Amino acid sequence: MSISEKQKKKSFLLLMINMFVVMMGIGLVIPVLPYYVESFDAGAVELGILIALFAFMQFLFAPFWGRLSDRVGRKPLIAAGMFGFALAEFIFAFASQMWMLYLSRILAGTFGSAIMPSAMAFVADTTSEEKRSKGMGLLGMSMALGIVFGPGIGGWLAEINLAAPFLFAGIAATIAGLFSLFLLPESLPKEVREEKDSERPGQLKSILRAVTSPVGFLLVLVFVLSFGLANFQTSFGLYALARFEYTPAEVGTIVMIVGVVGAVAQGGLVGRLTGRFGDERVALGALLLSGIGFILMSLAFSYTTLIVTTCLFFLGNSLLRPSVNSMISKRAGKKQGLIMGVNNSFVSLGNVAGALIAGNVFAVNLFLPFSIGAAAMFLAWAATIIWLSHQKQQTVIDRTNRVESS
Repeated sequence: MSISEKQKKKSFLLLMINMFVVMMGIGLVIPVLPYYVESFDAGAVELGILIALFAFMQFLFAPFWGRLSDRVGRKPLIAAGMFGFALAEFIFAFASQMWMLYLSRILAGTFGSAIMPSAMAFVADTTSEEKRSKGMGLLGMSMALGIVFGPGIGGWLAEINLAAPFLFAGIAATIAGLFSLFLLPESLPKEVREEKDSERPGQLKSILRAVTSPVGFLLVLVFVLSFGLANFQTSFGLYALARFEYTPAEVGTIVMIVGVVGAVAQGGLVGRLTGRFGDERVALGALLLSGIGFILMSLAFSYTTLIVTTCLFFLGNSLLRPSVNSMISKRAGKKQGLIMGVNNSFVSLGNVAGALIAGNVFAVNLFLPFSIGAAAMFLAWAATIIWLSHQKQQTVIDRTNRVESS
């Protein structure tokens, strides 16, 4: 049974709420976690491990959830993911020892990884290729809004109690899970679902096949953009505390303000820019802007300049993600759930690498995370130019071969 246009609009709104809640739960960590782990006598290394644990579990489970969504549908996994994420937030809020924080991040990564690939596959199920960038942009906008309001909510609630932000996120995820369970329609009809196949590849084989497929380079690009964002999320709160002695509320306000720029970019600019210039050119410009943003953040000298320079990074990262996701989706064919699951694994790998590296190099020099982030963006920009050139050459060769064979 197909979904009507009215149902699509309601479903997209619900998906956006889900993604907002998840990213809010992740975003509120940015200003609060440095202070929260400090209350457990932990530091930058433990902070990096907590963020990396969340991402590593996403890496392990995202392809599994993606494959499962191709068989059982998108709705059950979205609802289950929200409830599992809520449980993780409650554990974090009431934790009394460090192992409870680690357990919370393990559960959050495991169940959170079911939501994003299923939501992206839902969009792919219900949109044409021409409108897919806009659909991915709407999801991206809700994610950006979560990152916007998450730090603000986290910073402000932390003024009351450091555990309050996580309790709030758990309640919000529970409500969103209930809405998904009872109001979200299924986008994948039973007649087009894949049957369970015992010979289907495991995660490692799925990733290796994906890397050598037409989306291979784009998955590497996903890794880079996630590396940059995790680098920022891990180091920014520590950087603001060490260099400027800002409070959680001040850090949260900064991230909230600059995140508005990212949300507006994904909700209002992505569709227009990709329609005019194409996904490829938008991705190139976004990579360049992200790298410049990293450099300028390290040169900031006041509250205002830190906001402005962080805006540049957020703008670049916000334009990059939906453009790359759209390019991947257009090449995924009927394997939307599987490819989006593998896509999420590369997001997670980037998050793991970005968090661990940022946490460790920050202990050496507080500017190093930004320098490494900028280098990664500029290298990816150069590599993308080469890849696009190769793609054009291959297209010409394929057309010539078809003409000759006919």
